[in-house]
Amino acid sequence: MTVTVDPTGGLGQTELLRRLERVAYLAMAKIYPGEDVELQHINQSENTTYRLTRPSGERCILRIHRTGYHSDAAIRSEHAWLEALRLDSGVRTPAVLPNIHGDSITQIITDELPDGRNCVFFEFLDGTEPDEHALKENFPNLGEVTARMHEHVQNWTPPDGFERFNWNLETVFGANPHWGHWQDCRGINARASVTLDRLVQTLKRRLTSFGMGPDRFGLVHADMRLANLLLHEGEARVIDFDDCGFSWYLYDLATSVSFIEDRSDVMELVDAWLSGYHRVRTLPDDVVAEIPSFIMLRRMLIVAWCGSHSETELAAELGHEFVDVSCDLADNYLSKLG
Repeated sequence: MTVTVDPTGGLGQTELLRRLERVAYLAMAKIYPGEDVELQHINQSENTTYRLTRPSGERCILRIHRTGYHSDAAIRSEHAWLEALRLDSGVRTPAVLPNIHGDSITQIITDELPDGRNCVFFEFLDGTEPDEHALKENFPNLGEVTARMHEHVQNWTPPDGFERFNWNLETVFGANPHWGHWQDCRGINARASVTLDRLVQTLKRRLTSFGMGPDRFGLVHADMRLANLLLHEGEARVIDFDDCGFSWYLYDLATSVSFIEDRSDVMELVDAWLSGYHRVRTLPDDVVAEIPSFIMLRRMLIVAWCGSHSETELAAELGHEFVDVSCDLADNYLSKLG
């Protein structure tokens, strides 16, 4: 399945948010009926997120899922892993809160959005996002909690019907990639076409050789940026498992440096991440040696995402410069591993 942005008939962001706010109010009545609940919009990206505050002061998070991305079974599978991590591995994740009918998914259909939206309520977790100006100090925490998640997966049997995306070479670069074709990104000029195609062919060759054995490939968060880590009283808490699925474990490391791959100290950040990871789980030298390939794999996924989401604010903000820098990164990678 190729991902597209939420199909709204060209409504524009303001009108879309107005319609989704109506969905949010209707959803609230399915968990806190009759209460005067305060609704605050938090984020609009792939999904739409709100914070709900009850008169008692109790808070929770509402996620309104975009359409055409995850099936009901896939959403429930995310919830199953969240619960298993929290109960079995000691990784603090938000609990999923059932609606008044005891269901973890609340579907809301309106006249303005007749295709409906799946809504999910999550426990509100206290904590602060790590300081982006202190990345080296925080990356060991990120690496350690990631290793604990990977260690859990190695010993966990998913329930029957478990369904999540695969993030592999076929779903990244194949005929129907999850986030679209990288060639559709604005800014793909003659140089980019040649350079990035050579990069893709090299990644295919190297990652095919790297393999997908159970010690290297399994269920991952797939968006382990510091933005999805909360620190609270010395505990690292993980949120936003919307992209979780099956991929190489090193893909989680690659996602932690999303958008900052061109920093001069990126490999120092990687070393800091590894120092935390190795407290829990050891990575052999031949696996560590392939880290640059996964960083470039993630970079190419973001290039593709910019193409399939060209009308979003983030894609516009990244602009043509993102492609140019990607080519520079590719040239550097190919000079060493091509």
